[in-house]
Amino acid sequence: MMPLRRWLAPSHPVQLVLGLTLWSLWFVAIYGGLSVACELAPPSPEQGALTAINAGLGLLTLVTLALLSWLAWRGLRAGRQTAGRQRFIALVGAGLHGYSAAGVAFAGLPIVALPPCL
Repeated sequence: MMPLRRWLAPSHPVQLVLGLTLWSLWFVAIYGGLSVACELAPPSPEQGALTAINAGLGLLTLVTLALLSWLAWRGLRAGRQTAGRQRFIALVGAGLHGYSAAGVAFAGLPIVALPPCL
Protein backbone atom coordinates (compact mmCIF):
# COMPACT_ATOMS: atom_id res chain seq x y z
CA MET A 1 0.00 0.00 0.00
CA MET A 2 1.31 3.43 -0.99
CA PRO A 3 1.74 5.94 1.84
CA LEU A 4 -0.72 8.82 1.83
CA ARG A 5 2.13 11.34 1.86
CA ARG A 6 3.45 10.09 -1.49
CA TRP A 7 -0.06 9.98 -2.96
CA LEU A 8 -0.56 13.66 -2.12
CA ALA A 9 2.79 14.76 -3.62
CA PRO A 10 2.48 17.54 -6.24
CA SER A 11 4.08 15.30 -8.87
CA HIS A 12 1.83 12.29 -8.29
CA PRO A 13 -0.53 11.56 -11.22
CA VAL A 14 -3.58 11.87 -8.93
CA GLN A 15 -3.03 15.65 -9.14
CA LEU A 16 -4.29 15.50 -12.74
CA VAL A 17 -7.82 14.64 -11.53
CA LEU A 18 -7.86 15.96 -7.96
CA GLY A 19 -8.71 19.59 -8.76
CA LEU A 20 -11.63 18.79 -11.02
CA THR A 21 -12.85 16.15 -8.56
CA LEU A 22 -12.80 18.67 -5.71
CA TRP A 23 -14.65 21.18 -7.91
CA SER A 24 -17.34 18.63 -8.80
CA LEU A 25 -17.79 17.59 -5.15
CA TRP A 26 -18.10 21.27 -4.18
CA PHE A 27 -20.65 21.83 -6.95
CA VAL A 28 -22.82 18.89 -5.87
CA ALA A 29 -22.56 19.89 -2.19
CA ILE A 30 -23.45 23.52 -2.87
CA TYR A 31 -26.46 22.91 -5.06
CA GLY A 32 -27.61 19.81 -3.19
CA GLY A 33 -27.27 21.62 0.13
CA LEU A 34 -29.04 24.66 -1.25
CA SER A 35 -31.95 22.54 -2.47
CA VAL A 36 -32.32 20.74 0.86
CA ALA A 37 -32.00 23.96 2.88
CA CYS A 38 -34.57 25.74 0.71
CA GLU A 39 -36.97 22.83 1.10
CA LEU A 40 -36.60 22.59 4.89
CA ALA A 41 -36.34 26.25 5.94
CA PRO A 42 -36.65 28.77 3.12
CA PRO A 43 -35.87 32.36 4.12
CA SER A 44 -38.10 35.15 2.88
CA PRO A 45 -36.92 36.75 -0.38
CA GLU A 46 -37.04 40.17 1.32
CA GLN A 47 -33.98 39.18 3.38
CA GLY A 48 -31.83 39.41 0.28
CA ALA A 49 -28.51 37.64 0.14
CA LEU A 50 -27.73 38.04 3.86
CA THR A 51 -29.06 34.71 5.11
CA ALA A 52 -27.69 31.80 7.10
CA ILE A 53 -27.94 29.60 4.00
CA ASN A 54 -25.75 31.96 1.98
CA ALA A 55 -23.32 32.27 4.89
CA GLY A 56 -22.86 28.49 5.02
CA LEU A 57 -22.55 28.20 1.25
CA GLY A 58 -20.13 31.10 1.18
CA LEU A 59 -17.96 29.55 3.88
CA LEU A 60 -17.81 26.23 2.01
CA THR A 61 -16.95 28.13 -1.17
CA LEU A 62 -14.13 30.05 0.51
CA VAL A 63 -12.66 26.89 2.05
CA THR A 64 -12.77 25.08 -1.31
CA LEU A 65 -11.30 28.09 -3.09
CA ALA A 66 -8.47 28.32 -0.55
CA LEU A 67 -7.70 24.59 -0.85
CA LEU A 68 -7.63 24.67 -4.66
CA SER A 69 -5.51 27.83 -4.68
CA TRP A 70 -3.04 26.28 -2.26
CA LEU A 71 -2.82 23.11 -4.37
CA ALA A 72 -2.17 25.23 -7.49
CA TRP A 73 0.53 27.24 -5.73
CA ARG A 74 2.14 24.07 -4.39
CA GLY A 75 2.14 22.51 -7.87
CA LEU A 76 3.74 25.59 -9.43
CA ARG A 77 6.42 25.62 -6.76
CA ALA A 78 7.12 21.91 -7.25
CA GLY A 79 7.20 22.36 -11.03
CA ARG A 80 10.03 24.86 -10.69
CA GLN A 81 12.07 22.46 -8.55
CA THR A 82 11.70 19.24 -10.56
CA ALA A 83 12.36 18.08 -14.12
CA GLY A 84 10.97 15.66 -16.65
CA ARG A 85 7.75 13.77 -16.00
CA GLN A 86 7.46 15.06 -12.44
CA ARG A 87 7.65 18.65 -13.66
CA PHE A 88 4.99 18.01 -16.30
CA ILE A 89 2.57 16.46 -13.82
CA ALA A 90 3.16 19.17 -11.22
CA LEU A 91 2.60 22.02 -13.70
CA VAL A 92 -0.41 20.48 -15.44
CA GLY A 93 -1.89 19.61 -12.05
CA ALA A 94 -1.31 23.20 -10.90
CA GLY A 95 -3.08 24.47 -14.01
CA LEU A 96 -6.03 22.17 -13.42
CA HIS A 97 -6.22 23.23 -9.77
CA GLY A 98 -6.18 26.88 -10.88
CA TYR A 99 -8.86 26.20 -13.48
CA SER A 100 -10.99 24.49 -10.83
CA ALA A 101 -10.45 27.41 -8.42
CA ALA A 102 -11.65 29.81 -11.12
CA GLY A 103 -14.73 27.62 -11.62
CA VAL A 104 -15.48 27.70 -7.89
CA ALA A 105 -15.05 31.48 -7.78
CA PHE A 106 -17.27 32.04 -10.83
CA ALA A 107 -20.02 29.63 -9.78
CA GLY A 108 -19.88 30.95 -6.21
CA LEU A 109 -20.51 34.58 -7.18
CA PRO A 110 -24.32 34.31 -7.02
CA ILE A 111 -24.01 33.42 -3.32
CA VAL A 112 -22.87 36.98 -2.64
CA ALA A 113 -25.53 38.77 -4.65
CA LEU A 114 -28.72 36.71 -4.82
CA PRO A 115 -31.24 35.47 -2.26
CA PRO A 116 -30.79 31.73 -1.87
CA CYS A 117 -34.26 30.35 -2.61
CA LEU A 118 -35.56 32.13 -5.69
